[in-house]
Amino acid sequence: MATNFLLNEDDGQYYAGQQYFTGQLAASSGANKILPATTYNTDLVSAYDSSAVQIGSQSNFEVYFRTGTNTYKKLKENNLSVSSNVITIRFTGLTYADGTTVISGGAIPAGDYYVQLKSAAKAYNYGEYQYIKLNDIINNFIVAYVGADKIISNCKRTDILFHARRAMQEFSYDTLKVIKSQELTIPASLSLPFPKDYVNYVKVSWIDNVGAKHIIYPTRVTSNPTEIYTQDSDGEATQDDFGNNIAASSTTDSRYAAMNIDPVSTSPDDYRYPKDAQLLGARFGIQPEEAQINGKFTINEREGTFSFSSGLVNKLIILEYISDGLAVTEDMRVPKLAEEAMYKQIAYAILSTRSKVPEYIVQRYKLERRAALRNAKLRLSNIKIEEIAQVFRNRNKWIKH
Repeated sequence: MATNFLLNEDDGQYYAGQQYFTGQLAASSGANKILPATTYNTDLVSAYDSSAVQIGSQSNFEVYFRTGTNTYKKLKENNLSVSSNVITIRFTGLTYADGTTVISGGAIPAGDYYVQLKSAAKAYNYGEYQYIKLNDIINNFIVAYVGADKIISNCKRTDILFHARRAMQEFSYDTLKVIKSQELTIPASLSLPFPKDYVNYVKVSWIDNVGAKHIIYPTRVTSNPTEIYTQDSDGEATQDDFGNNIAASSTTDSRYAAMNIDPVSTSPDDYRYPKDAQLLGARFGIQPEEAQINGKFTINEREGTFSFSSGLVNKLIILEYISDGLAVTEDMRVPKLAEEAMYKQIAYAILSTRSKVPEYIVQRYKLERRAALRNAKLRLSNIKIEEIAQVFRNRNKWIKH
């Protein structure tokens, strides 16, 4: 069977997250054991350095060891450190995770090892082949586009990195469609903070007892003020000893959070229930986003939070949002279906910001970038004819507006 050099992992590494090192590690005394470099697509991360000093919250792998025909047992993580996917097993104080010792007669015995990815790392490893890392995009661009007799004679790697990151940001908004989601429970405060890599929301839904989503819509009947100050009797803002306006809490926020959603207790001027006897015929209609029972939310830019209506307290929700693809290292990867668009975007960005580049060259790459971006959007739209046909079977249903 021919070897596929594009796939570094074997089936055990990909599906089970395991890589074995057997029959090659002899007994040693007074020295650390250094395993061969792992070949996972996922880089290994250790929570400890070679001196057993904790340097991170947790590692993403485990190491199991056995001697002879014994069963494999997990080593303690503080005996493991990693650099460039090379694991070092610390000799001093080497013990199993259950507290029993590994060292026999003052030496580490000969045996077999295997590396096991933890669940989160193994799950992240699935589907990795459909992406190419941003660093590889930059390296490929330098090879294909930069050099003698090429469209870009010379260019600093830092310049290419800048334009690659900008392309990553722009593509993440409307081309790559990298949508993240969080499962959260709305607390009694009816407020949830933005995710740390939040750029814009996509959809907010609460989850019922059978796991189905119910869309929560934003509301226009209230808003969150961006600046709130205490006022004196003349209505003027008051300042502290340093001349800064004294901040206050929002009365609008507290009134909206405290509103009673029971129809029986609503007052005649309550915007939510225009069907009371005193209001019959007094209003033209109701706002469509208010004509539903799933609840509502507002975006509080002042506090960096989502604020929910009181009927959603303790509800389980799914918050779907987009990031810019640069917040964490794991995000810096591009679907291979958009790889060519990235190259064209970087080339156009570099050529259009340089002097003495003929305008016809700039316009040519502008057109090529536009065409590549359009192709990437079509490919990533993931349109399936069978699925469209299934939806079109509803064509005989009339939708009234």
